[in-house]
Amino acid sequence: MKKIGIVGGIAWASTVDYYSEICRRSEQWHLARNPNAVPSTPEISIESLDLHKVFSYIGNDEDEGSWAQFDNYHRAALLQVEASGADFALMASNSPHHRFASITRGVRIPVLNMLEVVVKESLRTGTREVLILGTALAMRSAKFREAFEEHGIVASSPSGEAAKATINALVFELQRGKILGAAEQISAIAKTAFRNQFNGRPAVYLGCTELPLAFPDQKALGSFEQDGVLYLNSTALHIEAAFDFAMSE
Repeated sequence: MKKIGIVGGIAWASTVDYYSEICRRSEQWHLARNPNAVPSTPEISIESLDLHKVFSYIGNDEDEGSWAQFDNYHRAALLQVEASGADFALMASNSPHHRFASITRGVRIPVLNMLEVVVKESLRTGTREVLILGTALAMRSAKFREAFEEHGIVASSPSGEAAKATINALVFELQRGKILGAAEQISAIAKTAFRNQFNGRPAVYLGCTELPLAFPDQKALGSFEQDGVLYLNSTALHIEAAFDFAMSE
């Protein structure tokens, strides 16, 4: 298996899921083929970032230079896992994918793009409209919308500021392990946006690796339906892509 490099800590709770789920998948894969053997798990190097620093380094899209600290902080972490001998890497957070091209500049190992795997799942499920829920950066990101629109998928965040504020508050609560009522709040925001902003049957892109924590019974699923809403789980899809790449020739 290829060695995996993870840039995590942003936030740490979801990074735990990356580590545990990749190891669990590997264990199950090997035990299914040889139940009596000690199962293999991949070598993994994790470079854990300071969440406070990441948020303080977020720049202004009208000023390219304002992103220097944000980009450099993530790039340095990728170079660290590269130096550890990782064969490929992933950033265990949606937000840095807003700056994916800049962050990965000069990194010699492959870095799996979360947006690409979510778009792929959107196409597989026949989704033509997507509601983006996540951090403030993810919900305002033109890069996120463009990734879907390049494949003919309409993507937007909630139009109301109150809904965006509620999602941001939920993200911080989930980072602290508080999940009670979170799934119901996400569902209510999604259904309101569906009525007001879309024409067909959209899916919700959980564009923050903490949001799937609101759905503990489904957080290992790449896509799932609950309370009449189809969710695209960026964390699980990214993990699946990482495991498949680690197992590939």
